[in-house]
Amino acid sequence: MSLPPEKASELKQIIHQQLLKMDVHGRIREVLAETIREELAPEHQQLSTEDLIKALRQRGIIDDVMKELKFVTDVNEMERTSAPKPSTHFVDREPRVVKKTNIDPTRRYLYLQVLGGKAFLEHLQEPEPLPGQICSTFTLCLHFRNQRFRSKPVPCACEPDFQDGFLLEIHKDSLGDGSKMVDATTMLSICDPVHMVLIKTDTFGETTLVASYFLEWRSVLAAENGITNVAVELLGVGTESKVSVGVLNIRLEMYPQLNKTLSSEITSTQFTLERQKTAEKERLFLVYAKQWWREYLQIRPTHNARLVKIFAQDENGVNRPVCSYVRPLRAGRLLDTPRQAARFVSVLGHERAAVIGGGGGKQEQWCTLLAFLCRNKGDCEDHANLLCSLLLGFGLEAFVCVGTKAKGVPHTWVMTCGSDGTITFWESLTGHRYLHSPINPDEPPLAEQPKPLYPYRTIGCIFNHQKFFGNCQPSDAVELCVFDLHDESKWKPMSGEAIKSVCPPGATSSVPPFPPLCASTIDAAVTSNEIEVQLRILVSEHRKDLGLSTVWDDQLSYLLSPALAAYELERTTGVSAGNEEFQDAVRRAVPDGHTFKGFPIHFVHRNARRAFATCLRSPFCEEIICCRGDQVRLAVRVRVFTYPESACAVWIMFACKYRSVL
Repeated sequence: MSLPPEKASELKQIIHQQLLKMDVHGRIREVLAETIREELAPEHQQLSTEDLIKALRQRGIIDDVMKELKFVTDVNEMERTSAPKPSTHFVDREPRVVKKTNIDPTRRYLYLQVLGGKAFLEHLQEPEPLPGQICSTFTLCLHFRNQRFRSKPVPCACEPDFQDGFLLEIHKDSLGDGSKMVDATTMLSICDPVHMVLIKTDTFGETTLVASYFLEWRSVLAAENGITNVAVELLGVGTESKVSVGVLNIRLEMYPQLNKTLSSEITSTQFTLERQKTAEKERLFLVYAKQWWREYLQIRPTHNARLVKIFAQDENGVNRPVCSYVRPLRAGRLLDTPRQAARFVSVLGHERAAVIGGGGGKQEQWCTLLAFLCRNKGDCEDHANLLCSLLLGFGLEAFVCVGTKAKGVPHTWVMTCGSDGTITFWESLTGHRYLHSPINPDEPPLAEQPKPLYPYRTIGCIFNHQKFFGNCQPSDAVELCVFDLHDESKWKPMSGEAIKSVCPPGATSSVPPFPPLCASTIDAAVTSNEIEVQLRILVSEHRKDLGLSTVWDDQLSYLLSPALAAYELERTTGVSAGNEEFQDAVRRAVPDGHTFKGFPIHFVHRNARRAFATCLRSPFCEEIICCRGDQVRLAVRVRVFTYPESACAVWIMFACKYRSVL
């Protein structure tokens, strides 16, 4: 088997490192000296390679080396064999792969190690998990200069056992950095923080955002030997943003070592100057925003009741301009079309921020993008901000709309303005698109008016990363609104320069950079099969409790696949295809005198038991699962469609055929 040159050199490097680790060269020298001293007569001054290998083999050195060299199993071979049952106390769904990284000696790296946690007092009474027992876990997610990392899950405890290292490249070509080695002074001007997000996953797979922290890593530039240890206190999120949730011990180290470190006075002065500059920009923007709001209210006093949102609180309780939550985001090769982007955003879970106490009030929390993606769920504002960012990345003129739905419930959605003046609303929670045609209130009563299909009632303002408009039309009803954004009598604009001063890509800003999207780690075929097997067991047990036997029809199950693929295609593109072939196949599979019933349902989670419980609440599905009759044959088909960030659309179809007895 021939290897490409780069693989061969990598293999040589791995073997060389292993030999150095075991000090094989030293042991060979000892054996060589011993062999020459003991076994060679004085007249024989030459020692052949065969003699040396024989001596090494006799002393077991070759066997030791071969035992130590572990060869990675071929990935395809691993996929063919079933995964062994975990013997640990938690299930790591994403197998830990130790990645060997070739460090470019002309680049500068920051090695960030997480060396355990302490004082996570909420888990003080957490019992020690038993071997084989699934328990709640913590996962730490990092983002730094377009690089993302994820720790292995560790069991939740008062002192969680984080032991992970992350190699962060400070100097990247993709960010326009030059090729020369970056020095400490240049690195001091790189003000991107390391964004750390701590996620808790419970035993049912539900995720919770525990903490979001921006680590100032540049303190290492003033540390002796380029190494520093930091105790990072993590604060909670939302209503608990002032409460400590725990402490992480972090070690920072520069690679290669700095020739010259900076003094701590220089670094602290730089941090102070940056903070002052940012604070001054934010103060000036706040002064401008107050003036803009006063002018807006002077147009019409009723504007005070409109949903005009200039600032929003993030997960840490920090007020940020709403324009900073949106930025053109390119998905690389992960998403191909704007409609596919809308579908991806819609399959991320929807969950309102938790409120302590009753009253039905809504806790406001606009998450930073990393926190939203790592948790894989968020409120409608998070979905709308992400969808708007993706549509801007696809070159569309997109805005986030802030307004209300039926019954005056506050809501956000996305709007795109076509070059021909077409206005399209995009519902980020469902992926649905609606064309907007305004109703003219001055038309005669009998004139035919367009009937709005969208669920939106009022609109207060729209914004993106560069523009902000307040609705100053006589009525804020969406159906009456004219979206001529150049007409200042209808839409009051904010100064583009003012927005630019506090939103990237401006100068120093407290707004975190956007992380890139990550490809899915879910194997669609394997996951589909796992859920299907679990559902078969659940159906069989349910029918057994009712005193019914269960016979599965594998061929009928397989025939349901085209229908599930067509449903997902329709959700993504709005085009229905392949229905005729599916109906024809079912007619052929169901004999004369037999009845066929099918029930499709859609989920955005992969919990089979939860999905089954939901299905049983539908009378149509229960009728199929609990079907009684002659020659009853049951079928179930699951199809998982994967999207970036481990988001997925899960389609399930239950079906049965039975002989009709009158």
